[in-house]
Amino acid sequence: MGKIGRNDPCPCGSGKKYKHCCLSAQRAAANGNPMGQMKVSLMAAIEKIQTQASEKKAVFNELGVFLFYSDHQGDAWLLEATESDAVQLAQGGERLPVPIDENPETIEINFSHTFAIRDRQMFLTSYADQAETLLDRAPAQQIRAAIRRLFKRYPKEMLAQMHVESGHAETEAA
Repeated sequence: MGKIGRNDPCPCGSGKKYKHCCLSAQRAAANGNPMGQMKVSLMAAIEKIQTQASEKKAVFNELGVFLFYSDHQGDAWLLEATESDAVQLAQGGERLPVPIDENPETIEINFSHTFAIRDRQMFLTSYADQAETLLDRAPAQQIRAAIRRLFKRYPKEMLAQMHVESGHAETEAA
């Protein structure tokens, strides 16, 4: 693979120039910055699940508190296990923009939904209009098992430290 120029489109698929997207995170990772390393890992996991969704592969992955899945119809979601937040990364095999904002201290994902597992099914509630939707193709049992493992593995106090309290992004009606 050739070298990526600063002004080239970012290979993560965000639509931003490389210098305004993943370049700083990759530099930080090279310098041993843990936040930069997490950004690189998170972006790599997002790109991987988007690729799997474009190939219409049903896959489930975990990265710390983040859960990723794609289904056989090309939809992909990123879930945050401790706060039950969710955002769609692909729809019908098409990549969606990656809703991540970063600064040197934090990585902020602009989640669009919350999720809940009830009766072995996954339900989403939109932050924008509070509408609830059943995601019948979601791997609800795998998600529930991953969340249980996470809460067994780490004390609640440690999980709470992974978050900076801020408002969730709300989508404006166009």
